[in-house]
Amino acid sequence: MGDRSGLPAAARRHLDRPPAPRAPGRRRTVTEPRRWHRHPALRFAALITLLGVFGLLLLVAPPDLRAIPDAVDRLGPFAPVAAVGVGAALLIALVPRTLITVAWGALFGPLGGAGYTLAAAFLAALLGFAVGRWLGRDFVLLRVRGRLARLDGWFTRQSVFGVITVRLLPIGGFGLVSYGYGTTGARLLPYLVGSVIASTPSAFGYAAIGSAVVSPGSVNWFAVAPASFGLFATAVIIWRWRRSAGSSTRRSDPPARP
Repeated sequence: MGDRSGLPAAARRHLDRPPAPRAPGRRRTVTEPRRWHRHPALRFAALITLLGVFGLLLLVAPPDLRAIPDAVDRLGPFAPVAAVGVGAALLIALVPRTLITVAWGALFGPLGGAGYTLAAAFLAALLGFAVGRWLGRDFVLLRVRGRLARLDGWFTRQSVFGVITVRLLPIGGFGLVSYGYGTTGARLLPYLVGSVIASTPSAFGYAAIGSAVVSPGSVNWFAVAPASFGLFATAVIIWRWRRSAGSSTRRSDPPARP
């Protein structure tokens, strides 16, 4: 066993400790195999594959919303719960939120359709963020450099207004943006609050349109009114963006020579 006199007492006690018993039926290996979910690159590849599959299914076999009214009639009092769950699943599968909102407005009316769509948007935003955070965040954190690192820092510092700004910009569908937010360092609470606020105007507007399709002449103007907030918010966002861009340009210009 060798001379242990020069070793510390703690080390000698560790060496004299009997080996732990092995679990029955388990073979002893030199190194344990690393599972796929411990590799950031493999998790990120799984996220890209998942989005690719959803996009392909959306092109090859788009959802048939014509079968939903019969299903709603059969569900009876459980139809609202199903509307929220199915709506969230469709959003996660990258189905456009406009299509879902119009369909829900035709089925449940302007107020009910808007409310169920917002609940589905909240649930889909939470699920998409969780999947993106688990599958993509470690890879992004290890790989981003330079401008991408500064962009990730901007998402980390984002407030509710920043989330509303991103949600209102035409940069991707609701589900795709949810996955993307998960890969950044964005905080969960401002992200969820901003996602719901940004979805509210269009939810009421498109649900009212869907309701008017099946019941012409019965447009609820009270339900349509919040849609005007979206136009106002978009104008404010563009104004603030142009103002900040102009300020940064003036700061970067070299001082004029006397």
